[in-house]
Amino acid sequence: MTKLRLAIVGAGPAGIYAADILLKAERNFEVSIDLFDHLPAPYGLVRYGVAPDHPRIKGIVTALRGVLDSGDVRIFGNVRFGVDVTLADLKKHYNAVVFATGATQDADLNIPGMDLDGSYGAADFVSWFAGHPDVPRTWPLEAKEIAVIGNGNVALDVSRMLIKHADDLLSTEIAENVYAGLNSSPVTDVHIFGRRGPTSVKFTPLELREVGELRDVDMIVYDEDFDYSDAARDAVASNKQVFVIDKTLQQWRQRETGSASRRLHLHFFAKPIEIVDDGTGRVGAFRWERTASDGAGGVVGTGEFREIAVQAVYRAVGYFGSELPDVPFDKKRGVIPNREGQVLRRDPAAGTGGLFNQQMYGVYTTGWIKRGPVGLIGHTKSDAMETIRHLINDLGNWWLPSAPSEESIVALLDERGVQYTGIDGWHNLDQHELALGEAAGRLRVKVVPRDEMVAISRGEFASQSADR
Repeated sequence: MTKLRLAIVGAGPAGIYAADILLKAERNFEVSIDLFDHLPAPYGLVRYGVAPDHPRIKGIVTALRGVLDSGDVRIFGNVRFGVDVTLADLKKHYNAVVFATGATQDADLNIPGMDLDGSYGAADFVSWFAGHPDVPRTWPLEAKEIAVIGNGNVALDVSRMLIKHADDLLSTEIAENVYAGLNSSPVTDVHIFGRRGPTSVKFTPLELREVGELRDVDMIVYDEDFDYSDAARDAVASNKQVFVIDKTLQQWRQRETGSASRRLHLHFFAKPIEIVDDGTGRVGAFRWERTASDGAGGVVGTGEFREIAVQAVYRAVGYFGSELPDVPFDKKRGVIPNREGQVLRRDPAAGTGGLFNQQMYGVYTTGWIKRGPVGLIGHTKSDAMETIRHLINDLGNWWLPSAPSEESIVALLDERGVQYTGIDGWHNLDQHELALGEAAGRLRVKVVPRDEMVAISRGEFASQSADR
């Protein structure tokens, strides 16, 4: 019987779902799947892209862990694609590869002042507060007044973490260095800016309600933003999600404010214009143009410009994918070009200006690096089903590896001195973090330094770090 040796690059939800769907699919061949990830621990976005006070979302780990613990999939963590293993290596050892590397960079916002000190991308801040091992251990939390640009869940996550009292995070898996940084923050006001009106936000109702439940934080909304157009009123009446969001915001309009030590402001109909220099190269203010509904679901500028003093600005306007060595990349969209998960390359005869229209046999993609950073984690399931369907049907075009044995990739990594981690290593790290949490009266304390994560995973950890 034919056997498919499949490599999946990316051990987050997209990659693990792809493995699970292939294992359960109807097929007339055996499968052997190896997951690779540049991080020592699996789960990608769930571990490093979700705020520590969102345990419900992290509950998806239970399902993902079931796939990894099934014994049908191997995982090689702390392995960098393009450095520790290359596309040529994968062709030698596998019949095909699925890239599920996600989108972890911040999308650009092309306004003056983005390069000032105190101007940050949301993705970098999320990585820091989620305990990502490859970002600095400290974050410059020095601003009293902060602007957050964006009207999606990431903007809410960033704003909530900035305004929430650090002690209210001690029941979570927050890393010690993150708690220390947030606890020293002098913040008093966070302002969220979105260019459209309240009925056009991309927040989910649950995320919005959670922000309103923060201790000692006043929710500030502005009456001028609620003079709804006919289209906005129709959206409230016809869309349940919009109805719930509007209901929440209307309730906040009725709240008494002024007693809390911190305030979270929501500004709608606000188009970003400029981050203003304070004269020393640092953020001094945020300038925006007041917009108005165009009656067709969009907005138009009114010519009215406003400015508010802030000392930091975070852009949360979306994520963007990263290019991988030897893999086609659409620099405009930030994705691997593909047709329903089948990776496409340019016609070599057309040069760099050609279209991505030739299938790159043996190479597939799924998740955000396939379609862009749209949709929630659960949406990656249908994404993976589409990709795996083509992978199965493309049997006649799979690679023909010269060294397909399961032992050969292990030998390659050992020969190159790669300190890879496996599923047993993740169990070691998981138990270590839970033990740290138990000792501190918490669920978990996340280990942050990469070398410490690897040492714990490989059973080589001798002493606890004081700087976790």
